[in-house]
Amino acid sequence: MNIEIDKKSGFCFGVVNAIKKAEEELDKGELLYCLGDIVHNGQEVKRLESKGLITINHEQFARLSNVKVLLRAHGEPPSTYEIARRNNITLVDASCPVVLKLQSRIKTAYQAVEDDDTQIVIYGETGHAEVNGLMGQTDGKAIVIEDENDLSKIDLSKNVRLFSQTTKSLDGFNRLIANIDSNRKNDAKLEASDTICRQVSNRIPNITTFAQQNDIVVFVGGKKSSNGKVLYEHSKSINPNTYFVSEPSEVEALDLDLTKTIGICGATSTPRWLMEQVAEAIAQKGI
Repeated sequence: MNIEIDKKSGFCFGVVNAIKKAEEELDKGELLYCLGDIVHNGQEVKRLESKGLITINHEQFARLSNVKVLLRAHGEPPSTYEIARRNNITLVDASCPVVLKLQSRIKTAYQAVEDDDTQIVIYGETGHAEVNGLMGQTDGKAIVIEDENDLSKIDLSKNVRLFSQTTKSLDGFNRLIANIDSNRKNDAKLEASDTICRQVSNRIPNITTFAQQNDIVVFVGGKKSSNGKVLYEHSKSINPNTYFVSEPSEVEALDLDLTKTIGICGATSTPRWLMEQVAEAIAQKGI
C-alpha cells in the first residue's frame, strides 16, 4: 500500500502562531477563553478544549469581564477591542499579521473615500470571521461579493476600490476584476488591491501537482474551512478521485482501491497529526 502525506499541506503560519499562543497561556494553568473556533477544524478545537481552552461567541464575550480572551488569526473588528477595554478583558491577540495589514489598508481607503461616491468592495465569504473584521473597518458599509453573480450589489457607474479576503482564490479574484472592468460605466474607475495571502494561494499549484501524482487523493479539512473548500474543489477538478474527510472515522465509508497510490493533503487549518491519523485509518483498511 502506497500512502503519501503532502509535506506542504497543513497549518499556515498564522494558525501556527495562534495555537502556539493558546498553548503557552494554557500551560500557565490560567483560565483562557477563545473568541470563536481558534481554527476551522473541529478535531483541533476539541484537542485544545481538552487542554482547557473555552470557546465562546461574540454574545458571550460581551458579557464577560476581568478575564483573558484569545483572538484567533482571522482578526476582529474595532468593536471587539472596545468591548474588551470597557469590560477590562485582557486580550491575547493572535490576529494574523497579513489580516491586520489588510484591515489597515481597508480602513485607510474607507477614510479616504468617506465623502465621495467610491465604493469599498470586499471579495469574500459573507459572514466569515475574517470578513466580519474587515467590514468593521468601514463601519459595516463595505459591499461583500462572493462571485460574479453578486455584481448587481455594486453600482458600476461609480468608482470601486476592490480588496480580497486573504484566503480567497487568486483566479476568482482576477475573474472578478475582469468582470467589473468590462462592465464599468460613465468612466467609473476601478482600483483593485491583491490582498490574497500567498501562503494560501501557493497551495493551489502544489495541490495541482500532488493531485496529478496520486491515483487517489484524500483531502482532510474542517467543514467550516473556506480555504479547505477551495483547495478540495481544486483537487477534485484535477483528480476526480478526490475524497473529503473531516476525521479518521470517515475513512471507513470510502470505497478506496488500496492497490493504487493514495495521497493525503489538507487545508491551512488542518493539523499534521490529523492527516497522520487519516493515513493510519486507511492503512488499517488494508489489514
